[in-house]
Amino acid sequence: MRRFVAVGTAVLTGFALLTSSGSANPESAVPVLAQHAVGGWVGTWAAAPAAAVPDTPDGYPGYSIRNVVHTSAGGGRARVHLSNAFGAAPLTFGHVTVAIQGTGPDAVPGTLRSLTFGGAPSVVVPAGAEALSDPVPLRIPADANLLVTTYVPAKSGPVTYHPAAAQTSYFTRDGDFAASESGSPYTEQTSVWHYVSGVDVQGGAEASIVTLGDSITDGVGSAPGANHRWPDYLADRLHGRYGVLNAGLSANRLLLDVPGSGAGQNALSRFDRDVLSVGGVRTLIVLEGINDIQQTPHQTDPAAITSAYRQLVAQAHARGIRVLGGTLTPFKGWRVYDDTLEATRQAVNAFIRTGGVFDGVVDFDAAVRDPADPLRMLPAYDSGDHLHPGDAGYERMAAAVRLDRL
Repeated sequence: MRRFVAVGTAVLTGFALLTSSGSANPESAVPVLAQHAVGGWVGTWAAAPAAAVPDTPDGYPGYSIRNVVHTSAGGGRARVHLSNAFGAAPLTFGHVTVAIQGTGPDAVPGTLRSLTFGGAPSVVVPAGAEALSDPVPLRIPADANLLVTTYVPAKSGPVTYHPAAAQTSYFTRDGDFAASESGSPYTEQTSVWHYVSGVDVQGGAEASIVTLGDSITDGVGSAPGANHRWPDYLADRLHGRYGVLNAGLSANRLLLDVPGSGAGQNALSRFDRDVLSVGGVRTLIVLEGINDIQQTPHQTDPAAITSAYRQLVAQAHARGIRVLGGTLTPFKGWRVYDDTLEATRQAVNAFIRTGGVFDGVVDFDAAVRDPADPLRMLPAYDSGDHLHPGDAGYERMAAAVRLDRL
């Protein structure tokens, strides 16, 4: 019996996108007012839908999937976003629950809540669409794990998922166990997230921060199950004041799709779904561009990349969202590195720092580079592949974000 959707590992280690952060941009002429969450709802966790799981023409009929997700902000009520973004047919969720995680697939007793949708216990989600559950009362702490369990009763077509979860979740093929507090029915494991794309809370944080990027934002190279992605470390620094939503996708690019890779749509194409439609967003940190440079076909004209940045900022400003630009981190030693690609990175970083487009800069390049060889990542921060940071590097990146600029 094959291990459930153990797919995409070559892609996840083969590509990345770099992040950056830093100082305020005095040339920014656009006054941006922070949005306040409508009705007090703020995102506490998110994962960008990436693609359809390969070779799932029937979906997962009869499966209960217990996704483990990590909160950044707490609250007294919760609601869940479910995605059929890459489905090809209507998808029926027969039963969906949310609970606080105990150990493994076990729920903390008394915390499991069955979700409804417009008062109904099930919902049909058209192909390409999303469903938002009704609120449920549940005291959710910041910096805690939740269990979001979905049961799909019938064949549904391709399954929308997020490949680089860096988190173990659980499933059973044996029917509806969504309401089981005990994790004993969940005898199999998966390293990806299925269907669930977000969790909102009410009654806690002021607003949310969205981090848009690729595998570096997604946390490739960090310790699995430890919540050591740089947005997680940023959430730790914020102590629940803001929700931090991770819109990173491994191998994602600003300008081009990467067909068949699980890298999702290019950042401009997915921007509305993964950033602009998220409620209560105060600030966006953009960390995209290195994959456009280092992936084939290489983008060596900095103007193409900076034009994409201008578009992202213009669209975010139109929604009242402040935008910080992250400089692209070093990648000397990565398998395709050469002088031409490095020159493109340097030109893009110069634009981020001095172009006057962003409302502020997070200089991740300066934060993680090796003073003895600034084109390389400091070995203590390097995961070992010379492109993705490890845990120490991600913590250093989060430390480079000026909290007074959020």
